[in-house]
Amino acid sequence: MVSEKINPALVEPNGAPAQPELLVSAVLHLMSHYTAHNQETSGCVKLASVIERHLKALADLPNLAPVLRATCLQLSEQWGTVVENTMPPPEKYNLFSRFVAANRVC
Repeated sequence: MVSEKINPALVEPNGAPAQPELLVSAVLHLMSHYTAHNQETSGCVKLASVIERHLKALADLPNLAPVLRATCLQLSEQWGTVVENTMPPPEKYNLFSRFVAANRVC
């Protein structure tokens, strides 16, 4: 989930990096939607992933206050855990199901 470069979606049309205030505003908006959605269902992994990426992008901004950068980094790690815990578990196949699946492909 974590990328080393700033996401191109977080760059203004003129190529300048997005203002930190806009990223903070966006991530707060996304978090409120996640909370509202989570009360109705079991949570949205895509939304949690976007929140994590926004927080990571904020933490990577060099001109952000150190306390805000540290908070964003910590929260991005916590949201990464939310994403991992929300992902459906991979399907487990026994030997018989593998043979049946292999025969269907042919």
